[in-house]
Amino acid sequence: MASPVDARTAHRRRKTKVWSIRLLLVVAWLVSWELTATYLIDPFFYSKPSAVAAKLADWFTVGTSQGSIWEQIVVTLQEAVAGFVLGALAGVVLGILLGRSRLLADICAPFIKAANAVPRIVLASLFVIWFGLGMSSKIATAFVLVFFAVFFNAFQGAREVDRNLINNARILGASRVQVLGTIVVPSATSWILASLHSAFGFALIGAVVGEFTGADRGLGLLINHAQGTFDAAGIYAGMIVITVIALLAEWLLTLAENRLLKWRPPAASAEVQL
Repeated sequence: MASPVDARTAHRRRKTKVWSIRLLLVVAWLVSWELTATYLIDPFFYSKPSAVAAKLADWFTVGTSQGSIWEQIVVTLQEAVAGFVLGALAGVVLGILLGRSRLLADICAPFIKAANAVPRIVLASLFVIWFGLGMSSKIATAFVLVFFAVFFNAFQGAREVDRNLINNARILGASRVQVLGTIVVPSATSWILASLHSAFGFALIGAVVGEFTGADRGLGLLINHAQGTFDAAGIYAGMIVITVIALLAEWLLTLAENRLLKWRPPAASAEVQL
């Protein structure tokens, strides 16, 4: 049996190997893109890594056509975080309530499915008309995207609670509220936290789509302006900034999940991590 020291060493070696291969893949992709855009395809349409890097450097040193890049990032983050928090709270509450009430679930099912089927870009356009070009319309778009992502997971998590645990708690005299707080919510936590990883990405998408539809500030406006001026490098630069924000949010959510789920025993496949 391997000692803990050997296991840690093997884990570090594997992690180093994985990151080295990832880095090589990224470098190979960037080099091939740069060479292809220089000698085979028109960089006006496809841009190239050197032009994207120059655009990012210009944004972070000189500024953008809409002002400071940091101001655009803060605006988009505020919209995404507000939509994420509100949508997650509403999704968790309604998901658990409907997951524990079959009557309410049967009544609301067709309405929820119909609302989820509405294209989000249509809602973004409506929200701009209803709430104007300010943050409210972008928060509403992010809210809608986050709500359904969290709702369905919370609903399924509440449905998957072990019936024996609930029956035993009721035999011991636990009320509905106590069962909900001590059994249902903790049991559904894994489902809910799993949905939050993708939900923040949806919140960013909602904020950017809302800004793309109509705004006076934000990263979506920068991308929209780059599209209007046929600036492919600007579009890629905006995508990179949004991607970095999403990855940082994913890292923070993973830290929060690990802290909240310390009580959970490690899974058999815990050694295989992405």
